[in-house]
Amino acid sequence: MKLLVTGGAGYIGSCVTALLLDAGHEVVVLDDLSTGHAEAVPAGATFVPGRVHDAIGDVLDPSFEGVLHFAAFIAAGESVQKPEKYWHNNAVGTLHLLDAMRAAGVKRLVFSSTANVYGDPDSVPIPETAAVRPPNPYATSKLAADHALTGFAVAHGLSAVSLRYFNVAGALHRPDGTMIGERHDPETHLIPIALQVAAGKREKLQIFGDDYDTFDGTNIRDYIHVADLGAAHLLALGTMDGAGHRIYNLGNGTGFSNRQVVEVVRSVTGHPVPLEMAPRRPGDPAQLVASSDKAKRELAWTPQYADLAVMVGDAWAFMNR
Repeated sequence: MKLLVTGGAGYIGSCVTALLLDAGHEVVVLDDLSTGHAEAVPAGATFVPGRVHDAIGDVLDPSFEGVLHFAAFIAAGESVQKPEKYWHNNAVGTLHLLDAMRAAGVKRLVFSSTANVYGDPDSVPIPETAAVRPPNPYATSKLAADHALTGFAVAHGLSAVSLRYFNVAGALHRPDGTMIGERHDPETHLIPIALQVAAGKREKLQIFGDDYDTFDGTNIRDYIHVADLGAAHLLALGTMDGAGHRIYNLGNGTGFSNRQVVEVVRSVTGHPVPLEMAPRRPGDPAQLVASSDKAKRELAWTPQYADLAVMVGDAWAFMNR
């Protein structure tokens, strides 16, 4: 298939682009490089620099058979301080994309959503039927996009899948021996920050809150390897036969506390990771752990790299490549 990947110069978008190319698809990447890297776009993909808001009408045409939409800002903490940035980019940008898809007659869309839409859940693991309580503008903008997909599916025959990720980690190993991994600037995710401390690039690691209602007082999160996440996108793309909007949670169903993650980083790297306790961040739920039973049942998806040490080891190898 000929596919458009928005945000394909970012961490997850570039990994999925590589998997699509390896599967024999023709891929065009649209990215404004505000957070991505041009060199991360895999060889074989056609790269078009630009924002979804401005360029999508010039890029998307009836020759495309589907879109995978990753272009978004993702820093939940920043979204509390700059909500307008997240609404304009994540929600309005998705509407621009949907309008362009409708004009071009492109019916398939895989959307990069987030488990953050559930907020502080009533129980874990979290099924897709759980109540949504987005705790910050980032999550709210993603949920708004989900609602837009539902409306376009009903009104315009869109076939859409939203994949609600839990915490993504690791790096993708390509058949040619190269790796694609995470390199946000600034970095906001726990594992790469802990690895930067282990590598001596940071003095210490801040843990935001040690008074949550969890077994050790720190946040508990579900982690998924980026290769498993990418595989789910390809499976979702292969199940789009008619109009409708389906939602799937993607995680391993196992939660690790922030303290546990740090211990794994110390074990994998063999380096100390000094800690500093800091106040809670606004909008941080105590626990987010996925129930991915629906994805396993309907997409035949099974995580292959569920061991947190494997995810940390791959991220460490990418950092030291």
